[in-house]
Amino acid sequence: MTGTTFVIGAGPGIGQAVARRFAEDGASVAVLARSRSTVDGAVAAVEQAGGTALGLLADAADEASLRSGLDAAVERLGVPDVLVYNAAWVRYDRPGELSAAELTATLRVNVVGAVSAVTHLAPRMAAAGGGTVLLTSGMPAPRAGATSLSLGKAALRAARSVLADEFGPRGVHLATVTVGGPVSPGSALDPDRIAEHYLRLARQSAGAWEHDVLIDGGTVE
Repeated sequence: MTGTTFVIGAGPGIGQAVARRFAEDGASVAVLARSRSTVDGAVAAVEQAGGTALGLLADAADEASLRSGLDAAVERLGVPDVLVYNAAWVRYDRPGELSAAELTATLRVNVVGAVSAVTHLAPRMAAAGGGTVLLTSGMPAPRAGATSLSLGKAALRAARSVLADEFGPRGVHLATVTVGGPVSPGSALDPDRIAEHYLRLARQSAGAWEHDVLIDGGTVE
């Protein structure tokens, strides 16, 4: 496929793998992350694979920063055909361990940033003829030992349903990719293997849209 892909949260692992894979498929790619080192690493990973990428700073937890970064990407590359939200705050905590402020901070990254990004760009994607939004999820089975992450990923899947109800009829395909375990190169949950599913979802026509995909290392549901 060709077109334009924006990847929010482009650290080593799924973010870089997705950026590389879409670039290999001919897409113009923008990678957005909070730190310069992450952005530079993602751009370098795409270039090493023979592609090119626009690197931009944006903090998924800060609505103004996120919108500014997305607007800069649109100004340079145009409205994206594919938007990938891969930003996450992965931490392991138990019920009551975090203060209300600390828990809220994780949710700003794990779910609120996704809603901000989608509501900022999906109307423009719809006006341009449609597109695909892919949200990286996880924790298919919530666990007390990963309370904030479990809550955030469950909320992200609910957000997908709400956003699909809003933007799906306008031609925007919204799907979550729920990764059912630790991502590790060379394992059943190798990031490059996972990236293939993002590309597969982005290629789907309206009549064949999948909405919630679980990758557990052995099967895809």
